[in-house]
Amino acid sequence: MVNDILQFTPPYSATICASFKMVTIMPELASPFDIHLTVENTDSRAVDLLAEATGLSKQHIKQVMQKGAVWLEEKKTGKPRRLRRASKILSIADELHLYYDARVLESIPTPPQIIADQGEYSIWHKPCGLLSQGSKWGDHCTIQRWVEQNLMPQRPAFIVHRLDRAATGLIMIAHQKRIASSLAALFAQREMEKHYQVIVHGQFPESTWPQKITTDIDGRHARSYAKLLEYDKEKNYSLLEVRIDTGRKHQIRKHLLGIGFPVVGDRLYGKESQVDEREGNLQLTASSLAFVCPLTQQKKHFQLPEALMLKL
Repeated sequence: MVNDILQFTPPYSATICASFKMVTIMPELASPFDIHLTVENTDSRAVDLLAEATGLSKQHIKQVMQKGAVWLEEKKTGKPRRLRRASKILSIADELHLYYDARVLESIPTPPQIIADQGEYSIWHKPCGLLSQGSKWGDHCTIQRWVEQNLMPQRPAFIVHRLDRAATGLIMIAHQKRIASSLAALFAQREMEKHYQVIVHGQFPESTWPQKITTDIDGRHARSYAKLLEYDKEKNYSLLEVRIDTGRKHQIRKHLLGIGFPVVGDRLYGKESQVDEREGNLQLTASSLAFVCPLTQQKKHFQLPEALMLKL
């Protein structure tokens, strides 16, 4: 059942429908929309302006703000940022932006699992479906926001690197901006050793040494190494250990597909005939990180617990 269906009429350029008390989402009511307001009066509050402009309740607007779908562009800075504080008093000529997508806002994030808390940064296991970063439509389904709200003692959270939404495994979160910059530099300078476990279709060749893959990705140099760990003849699946020296978008998936071994569960690059619902999620997990900590100059090595490793 869908309750409280709201219709927006001019001054918007088109009629917009939205629902904010949904047990199930009806496609025809779930189309995203955005609203942009310029503050014209002093002592204006974001929650009041948005409630008046949309007809949504103030309580609902507050929830939307907490989920990161409201942005404030202050005249004095000209830079938009997420606005979560409903009581924020706005200035004349400030601009308020609401990006409303019912499907995004009603999504419930799968919690990550902490692997290690180092104080200035922490290491987490990111589950499938949890995002590394948000969009203008919200950020409550990101690991960054989840950590910010749930890690104790509570600290700011900054993304150091990213994992594909469909991928799982180790991801690093910094708790100070300067720490985030220092750790991100390790990735950029290829001083972070990254290992993955991947299950692919087909029988990967056995070898004492990893197979080197150097096919360019989007016109940029990329290098990966893959080695067979185990082969399941019945399923015709191979479990690989993969190490990457570069961090191109979807590098592992593209490189393995390019040599004839698509990743199991890859709905983006896998062959259509090989990907179906029975195969489940993308079988790619970031299994270990090793680096020299820029804070202590000590060698650090973090690895997924055995229970979270991929298995044939």
